[in-house]
Amino acid sequence: MKDDDPERDRFTTRAARVAQVGVNLSGAAAALGRARLFGGEDADRRIAAALRVALGRTKGPLMKVAQMLATVPDFLPPELAEELTKLQAQAPSMGPAFVARRMRAELGAEWQSKFAAFEMQAAAAASLGQVHRASAHDGRALACKLQYPEMTSAVESDLAQLNMLLALVKGLGRLVDPSEIGPEVAARLREELDYQREAKVAALYAMMLAHLDDVRTPVPLPELSSKRLLTMTWLEGRPLSAFEDADQETRNHIAGQLFHAWWDPMHHFGIIHGDPHLGNYSFADSGRTLNLLDFGCIRIFRPAFVAGVLKLRDGLLRDDRAATEEAYTDWGFGKLKPQLLDAMNVWARFIYGPIMDDRVRSVADGVKPGEYGRREALHVKQLLAEHGPVTVPREFVFMDRAAIGLGSAFLRLRAELNFRQLFEDSIKDFNVQAVETRQSQALHDAGLSS
Repeated sequence: MKDDDPERDRFTTRAARVAQVGVNLSGAAAALGRARLFGGEDADRRIAAALRVALGRTKGPLMKVAQMLATVPDFLPPELAEELTKLQAQAPSMGPAFVARRMRAELGAEWQSKFAAFEMQAAAAASLGQVHRASAHDGRALACKLQYPEMTSAVESDLAQLNMLLALVKGLGRLVDPSEIGPEVAARLREELDYQREAKVAALYAMMLAHLDDVRTPVPLPELSSKRLLTMTWLEGRPLSAFEDADQETRNHIAGQLFHAWWDPMHHFGIIHGDPHLGNYSFADSGRTLNLLDFGCIRIFRPAFVAGVLKLRDGLLRDDRAATEEAYTDWGFGKLKPQLLDAMNVWARFIYGPIMDDRVRSVADGVKPGEYGRREALHVKQLLAEHGPVTVPREFVFMDRAAIGLGSAFLRLRAELNFRQLFEDSIKDFNVQAVETRQSQALHDAGLSS
């Protein structure tokens, strides 16, 4: 029987990838054993460095997974979380001849005639693919996101090795049970492989953010796209780093844009952009316009989970332990011992601090961007060491990731805002049933399912 998908999950490709990744992680496991045997004050540091080197050699999906795990509070040791920030997720870029073959496979032999121009050298590269500049026959500037070859096999083989990575982390005595984290990260990573789905999500976000005049999303071109090629309009802009020394008003404006671009879809539709990486947005018009660029990783939540976000904030404001416990239950944490509830509330008060404090302030007074959340995570660790571990539910992973990522961006901007007022504006007229109705309709219109 003829196989019409040359990029299917190949057994031979997976086997080779498993062997490569397995060797690298086995080396890290050996380093873990040596560090435990000989000990020393810098044992955790040496283990972390060995894991970083091993993951850096693998390139691609597993490294991306490791970076995702680094955002889960106290899942990774501080030493390893710090080491993982040194990883670069880019795979080696495809050369012009390789690009031509890939484009021919996606759009046919006459693919070049479908563009007025196409730059064979990549403008940007990431873990799953690379982006090329092009132009349409109607004059529009285009971004063509082309997936690396046989990425389905690479992702599946790396996910098969995820358990080894989790076992290594558990070997470091972690206080967070990762049983739900692995499947959640795997599901989101598999979704990122489907560029046709990403095109639908881009259109979904254009609808959800239509009320924000200063936020733009690219327009997908289905006729120039496939499952492994996504062509969209090119949005010109500068990175956030270009505005870190701008005037206070500009930096505050950018922070407000980021807040609404992430949290309005969550509060109104129960949908969040799960990857607040700095490369996923840029700014035009001297920082007055936010370009949201990448839609491979989103999370669709139960409306009851969204209600739990508000319930927890209100419970913390009233110092109502019963209300906070109910919110964690809504999120899927199950029955928490009183001591674990205390540990959870330490972290929650840190995350929710800016939206509980009705004044103009930074997102975390006196904290450097690279240290955002570390002090609180250490306190949580001390509580969990005595009373843990705690199992993190699947839905929580990417919401927490977004919160930490955005908080770090606000710190880089040194933004000073009334975050509580921003939050209140975002949840105005919140209603669980309305969220359920809007979510269902929006996903149906976009051709997506929850």
